[in-house]
Amino acid sequence: MIAKMYKYRWQYLMILPAVVLLFLFNYIPMLGIQIAFKNFSIGTSMWDSSWAGFDNFSFVHEPQFWTVVQNTLYISVLKFVFGFPMPILLALMINEITHPFFKKIVQSVSYLPHFFSWIVVAYILQSFLTLDGGLVNDLIGRAGGEPIFFLGTNEWFRPMIVSSGLWKEVGWNTILYLAAISTIDPQLYEAAKVEGAGKFAQMRHITIPGILPTISIVLILSIPSLITVGMDQIYPMMNSANQEVADVLDTYVLRNGLQQGYFGMATAVGLVSSIISLLLVVSTNTFSKKINGEGLW
Repeated sequence: MIAKMYKYRWQYLMILPAVVLLFLFNYIPMLGIQIAFKNFSIGTSMWDSSWAGFDNFSFVHEPQFWTVVQNTLYISVLKFVFGFPMPILLALMINEITHPFFKKIVQSVSYLPHFFSWIVVAYILQSFLTLDGGLVNDLIGRAGGEPIFFLGTNEWFRPMIVSSGLWKEVGWNTILYLAAISTIDPQLYEAAKVEGAGKFAQMRHITIPGILPTISIVLILSIPSLITVGMDQIYPMMNSANQEVADVLDTYVLRNGLQQGYFGMATAVGLVSSIISLLLVVSTNTFSKKINGEGLW
């Protein structure tokens, strides 16, 4: 064992900073889970706070909490249904582009929105969709329609969240699939051409099976997002007019914890969310291994 560690000493040294950071910012903060079972308040130490049992879990009896859960599941399912297959489709289409320069342009343009922060994206959406001088409402008015309050209408908030998420991340998420496609043996395509297989047949019988292990891994890693739908996206776009459908678990924790000071309840909600996410990952990994033999462990 020691000889093997010495043999790979430089590799271990390279990953040491990542291990230290993981320990400092992911494992040590787990000590704070005890706040979910204590009467904690600012100005006192969590070690000195009295135990409260399961009193902080009383949020399960509040109707507002279940409305938040419903909003979270609704948005997460929409984002998953549209957001998971789109990078695969885009990667397949980019792979079929034969002109190298045009292919690089398409890739660069699709990747670019990923580097915009959600604050910038929210500002862009507000500029385009606002009632007062927004480009979209201006076009609707010129066409003879009535302006739409996109940022304050419940019916439009969820489509806006899903579409903006696709625009920002779909190009970036194709990187893994394009990398997986590049590892497929070109001789398989040559043999398929000899057999008379067209582009769609090659895609169906060679490309998609070739990237199926990558799809399985990305699917497993994407499942926890059903609980955490992305506060950094939703919070900048949430206001009093759309809060009824915009309030999700992440914003619920933020509001009750940092804004209202209910740290015990906020920690309890976060703990329950983490447990559910863990169960989803484990069950999805097990299901994936039974279906195609691929999993994270």
